[in-house]
Amino acid sequence: MKNTSLKAFLFLICLCLLAFNCEDEITQEDESAELNTLRLDIEALAITSICNEETECKYLPFGSKPCGGPAGYLIYSTSIDTEKIEMLVLNYKQKSDEFNTKWGLMSDCSIVNPPTSIICENNACVAVY
Repeated sequence: MKNTSLKAFLFLICLCLLAFNCEDEITQEDESAELNTLRLDIEALAITSICNEETECKYLPFGSKPCGGPAGYLIYSTSIDTEKIEMLVLNYKQKSDEFNTKWGLMSDCSIVNPPTSIICENNACVAVY
C-alpha cells in the first residue's frame, strides 16, 4: 500500500513539473506589445492632466534606451495623481531596461535632452526645447 501511494505521489510531482515546463515562451513581440500598452496607458493618464494657476507642469524621464538614459520625457501637471504616475513611469523604466537587456537590443546611443522649460498653453503643459 505504501509503495502504491509513493508511486502516485511521485507521478503527481512529475505531472506538476511537466506542466510548469510546458508554459508558452513569451516572444519579443509579445513583450514589446505589453510595453507599448503600458506606455499608452501612462501617456493617456498624463494627457488628462490640465494646467492652470493652481497646478504645476512637470516632466519625468520616460522609458529606457538600450545604451542608457531615457527614451524621452513625459509631460504632465499636478492636477492628476502624481504619485501614481511617478510609480507607473518607474515601473515602465524597469520593464524597458529588462526588455532591452533580455533581447540584447541596441540603439543609436544619442542623448535625449530634457525640455528647457514647460509652459501652460490652453490648459495643457507643453515642453519647450
